[in-house]
Amino acid sequence: MTEPEGPATGQDTAVSTTASRLFDLRTVLALLFYVYGIVLLIVGLVSTTEADIAKAGGWNVNLVTGIAMLVLAIFFTVWVRLRPVKAPIEEIEGTAGDTAGPPGH
Repeated sequence: MTEPEGPATGQDTAVSTTASRLFDLRTVLALLFYVYGIVLLIVGLVSTTEADIAKAGGWNVNLVTGIAMLVLAIFFTVWVRLRPVKAPIEEIEGTAGDTAGPPGH
């Protein structure tokens, strides 16, 4: 007896679902906002001087922007968790001959 091929085994579906979630644009943006938000948060806490704050009109711009970026990253993460990308259930197999050219070629 041979095992059935394709999405009926469940293994291909899990892999494509994981890959589609990993490469979802919201996930990539959340990761970028987390990284840059943490960097700006650290810079805002550690190396901002009074002269920098005076130039920015009394705001610690790095700190505020870092916090805003982290909040946005959390928003994207929650959005991905609540509304995940649904991978196609059916796999298109054996269509290479159908799209190779016009009928009769």
